[in-house]
Amino acid sequence: MQKRFETFTALMNNIGRSIRRIKTEEMLGFNLKGPHVVCIYYLYVKKSLTAKELCDLCEEDKANVSRNIDFLEKNGYIICDSSAHKRYRSPLKLTDKGNDVGKYISDKIESIICVAGEGISEENRIIMYECLSRINENLQKVCDGYSEE
Repeated sequence: MQKRFETFTALMNNIGRSIRRIKTEEMLGFNLKGPHVVCIYYLYVKKSLTAKELCDLCEEDKANVSRNIDFLEKNGYIICDSSAHKRYRSPLKLTDKGNDVGKYISDKIESIICVAGEGISEENRIIMYECLSRINENLQKVCDGYSEE
């Protein structure tokens, strides 16, 4: 049991560290940081999102997403249609500069996913994601139990 815990946590930590490093390295040329990647990616894919929608998709808290939005807006990657009553509910869109970076990010994600999945059959990939989803759900139940105490 202990070996299973050590293997699982080491693998998950190493995967997370690799993803953070890839984000950091790939964004250096754009003067962006890893947390900006997810915001730009979702805006590229969805075309328009509110800050709240970004929070939900990025699974980040409001403060972090607000800082990322502020940085991206000040540096010309996104624009905000602030005609809505509350800025938090105003649609955000990528500028041309943001779209160029969004396409780069989307293409890079696709190529890295292909490399990361080399040697894994489609059947095993489906099973892996099913297992990771189940582990995530089960761990969330454990976490939910902490908030009830």
